[in-house]
Amino acid sequence: MQTQAHVIIDDMVDWQPYYPSQSLLSASEYLQTTHSNSRQSILNLCNDLSYLSTGYYVSLLAEARGQKVIPSVATINDVNNFSHYQLLINATDRSLLRYLQQSDKKSLSLLICLGMCEEKALTNFARQIFERYPCPILRVQLEFNGRWHISALQAGALNQLDDNEQSFFGNALDQFSKRVWRKARSRKELRFDLAILHNPDEAIPTSDKRALSQFIKAAKEADIDAELITADDFNRLLEFDALFIRETTRINHYTYHFAKKAEANGMVVIDHPDAIVQCANKVFLKELLDKHKVATPKTKLLLSQSDIDYKAIGDSLGYPVVLKIPDGSFSIGVEKAENLEQLQTTAESLFKQSTILLAQEFIKTDYDWRIGVLNNRPIYACQYFMARNHWQIYNHKESSSRAKSGSFTTLGVHQAPKDVVRLALQATRLIGDGLYGVDIKQTERGPVVIEINDNPSIEYGVEDLHLGYELYRLIMADFNRRLDERK
Repeated sequence: MQTQAHVIIDDMVDWQPYYPSQSLLSASEYLQTTHSNSRQSILNLCNDLSYLSTGYYVSLLAEARGQKVIPSVATINDVNNFSHYQLLINATDRSLLRYLQQSDKKSLSLLICLGMCEEKALTNFARQIFERYPCPILRVQLEFNGRWHISALQAGALNQLDDNEQSFFGNALDQFSKRVWRKARSRKELRFDLAILHNPDEAIPTSDKRALSQFIKAAKEADIDAELITADDFNRLLEFDALFIRETTRINHYTYHFAKKAEANGMVVIDHPDAIVQCANKVFLKELLDKHKVATPKTKLLLSQSDIDYKAIGDSLGYPVVLKIPDGSFSIGVEKAENLEQLQTTAESLFKQSTILLAQEFIKTDYDWRIGVLNNRPIYACQYFMARNHWQIYNHKESSSRAKSGSFTTLGVHQAPKDVVRLALQATRLIGDGLYGVDIKQTERGPVVIEINDNPSIEYGVEDLHLGYELYRLIMADFNRRLDERK
């Protein structure tokens, strides 16, 4: 990370067990500083974080100066007032429960340093506690009284760590924020920091490596320092001003957790968590589009717990019938039934994945339109052709490990049919002002929306084929505008 970071401590003596660092400041030095840099990140390691203590004022002034600080004043208050309530252990944390059940003890003391603990079986629990109470050093007391619960939680003090704990804290700090030990680069300081969440191992990435490098280059021109992050960087998210998700989003997934955390902390975020909720589930999207009379294919909802008249559905929609699970993407979870028997057997198979299915009329076209929309403005237009000898853009049933996709044509927005572009804008206005890709089929009765993607593909040499580098500049300029508005 290229933003400047400072570690604040009460007394320089407390830092003797650790590596020297130019990023170290005493609390008194920090509090007396009159010129502050809002891009600095502050790690407050003061020993006393009680109300109106020196440590409390370090966090308070850091926030007043627009700096990102751990712990925040809100976290300090939450930790200081923890004695007013107790937390039951989450029953879904199986590794923690298994660890506790194997112990004969009725209580357990745990040291958590920057979301890490020494006992590997408790790693997930430590991360969850730190996400909820982001404090550098936490001492947690667990007790069993019919059920395991957290009986006490308090901020730990740097000067009270023993030798083993000092070594553990040093390693945790090194892993959490290696940037503390890096010398500042002698380059122009950019105004904002952008995290680009991606998965380098994703089978069908929303942006390939060359597209990601174009985003980073365009960000720099927009006065934004962009950095690629992965799921492992969740604890680092608050180092940034904005989050750009370039990975397939799902609600029950860490991509949604990243978006929610970014939103909760006032960051600019695309995809916004509301957009993920609305676009990721086709049932929600159907109800929304129907309510606002946006043209879509004829669709029926199938509920597994109800008696389904498959014959009536087939008669109403006509064969073939397309069946979809609500949260599928890239043609996954989408099947076609040619007759009544196939309709019933395919539905019964898909019901194993979801209690609700969508049955939809089949609209045969050679290609789907994809209209890219950013902040209620169309920015690119593509024709995605069906995979060879297949009825979808992606064919996941090929013998090779990777799905086969059809060809494409990229056009200027002005070259796309006006009614297609108009429909795309009508649909995305219902979602928000983020970045969307609207899939549309042209029919005899006019264009119809197939789906709205909150995380549309932008690959090098595909969606950017008409605008080229300008497409990346448009998106990064929009981030700059949003960040300016937040200041």
